[in-house]
Amino acid sequence: MSISVDVHLLSGKCAAVEVEADASVESLKIRAQSALAVPNECRLLNSSGEVLDGAQTVTEVELRSGDVLTLHVNQVQLKANRQGGYFAAFSALLGDGSVVTWGSPGVGGDSSAVQEQLRDVQQIQASQAAFAAILRDGSVVAWGDAEYGGDSRAVQEELRDVQQIQACSRAFAAILHDGSAVTWGDARSGGDSRAVQDQLRDVQQIQASDQAFAAILGDGSVVTWGDATFGGDSIAVQDQLRDVQHIQASGQAFAAILGDGSVVTWGCADYGGDSSALQDQLRDVQQIQASHDAFAAILGDGSVVTWGNALYGGDSRALQDQLRDVQQIQFSDGAFAAILGDGFVVTWGRAAFGGDSSAVQEQLRHVQRFQNSARAFAAILGDGSVVTWGNATFGGDSSAVQEQLRDVQQIQASYVAFAAILGDGSVVTWGCADYGGDSSAVQEQLRDVQQIQASDRAFAAILRDGSVVTWGDVRSGGDSSAVQEQLRDAIGLAMFVISFPILWWNERRATGQRAAHPSSAAAGGYATCFPREPNTP
Repeated sequence: MSISVDVHLLSGKCAAVEVEADASVESLKIRAQSALAVPNECRLLNSSGEVLDGAQTVTEVELRSGDVLTLHVNQVQLKANRQGGYFAAFSALLGDGSVVTWGSPGVGGDSSAVQEQLRDVQQIQASQAAFAAILRDGSVVAWGDAEYGGDSRAVQEELRDVQQIQACSRAFAAILHDGSAVTWGDARSGGDSRAVQDQLRDVQQIQASDQAFAAILGDGSVVTWGDATFGGDSIAVQDQLRDVQHIQASGQAFAAILGDGSVVTWGCADYGGDSSALQDQLRDVQQIQASHDAFAAILGDGSVVTWGNALYGGDSRALQDQLRDVQQIQFSDGAFAAILGDGFVVTWGRAAFGGDSSAVQEQLRHVQRFQNSARAFAAILGDGSVVTWGNATFGGDSSAVQEQLRDVQQIQASYVAFAAILGDGSVVTWGCADYGGDSSAVQEQLRDVQQIQASDRAFAAILRDGSVVTWGDVRSGGDSSAVQEQLRDAIGLAMFVISFPILWWNERRATGQRAAHPSSAAAGGYATCFPREPNTP
């Protein structure tokens, strides 16, 4: 005997599924996943919201023909565009392929105009003030500020079989299955690639500076386009760009690691586009890290070579004897910090941006990892405690919450604040109160937190039960109450923050391999030094 049940997704999509009465709930779930084209981990819930045990039979859980079930998909991806001013938006990709957005409408927080198209979404990328989603069929849907790539209609017919999307501040570049590339957005910033279109064949990876793109082709050569002052013109070094393995970008320059471990740079010299003065030192380069204004290369012997704007970390000569056995480099807007093999830390660059850690140097022992806001650093030690330094307003002073910072598991940062998850799932915040440094209004809700992500001036926490708690500036996505019902069962969140270009570079963890664009949180602009705002309501 068989029964037929209706299985719904949160997006509203549904399917009638027929199953034998003695079949397992697990087999019913598998059939529902197939009927609804849901590949991700998920759970079946009955009409009362109870999770059905996959090991039991349909009869044992008392299902009958006509029953309505819900298929809850566990995987959610969340992105935030961080345009450097007060306005930012979040975009949540639910496991069933639908999308939920909130934050400032003008920069992508309102996707209602394309909501019906946002089905079977596979991944989302963000520019400074817009989003672009790849659908299962390889097409693309864009929304947000048109001047920042939020309108892809001019190239819609070309956007077929898209494999991945890269973004700079004001434009997008899509790699198609055949290895060609399609671009849109601000023409000067790389949204118009027609001048090099014939060269864009067999594209393997695209990297972005603030307003330019660089593509590595299958033969190891490189094609660039966009604003020349941001690295969009590599003609001066074109003959050297052979056997390129990886490209890293600062705000206005690129650095390519070749197969032999040497480095080729181009773009604005003040931002690291000219490494000629130390070319002889750039040998056996394993990875390159980049801030907005400078580069830092880790060599095979664990030493470091830096170049670019000296004031912002491009000159580490005074500390060269200390930079040995370097394992990891992190950076703020104007400084670098390196973890050595023995767990000690060396910092350089502007003191006001965290380049001087002398006040806490004795505490910086057994450092495991660290996070940064725009002008401060926070290090997690081996015992789970935290040490902070840099600009106090930006979270460089955690003394007010120091006693609470015990058994810290991870730290996330907005532009001016930090949020730490403790071993018991609670959260401690510090930094600028208005922009996420004060979570007291939602503290009682912050229990069993699994993960935290940030926009410029707001945080979003995913709880064990799948709910989402947000706090910080409303204009940056600090209030998700309007979409709270849609943001259920968000456990398994994977957030990849695309920040304003000044801090995009914080997201680029160079590995020596051909890496994708930014994948973790950092920060955006500041009220006293904003670039021109995109169109906002």
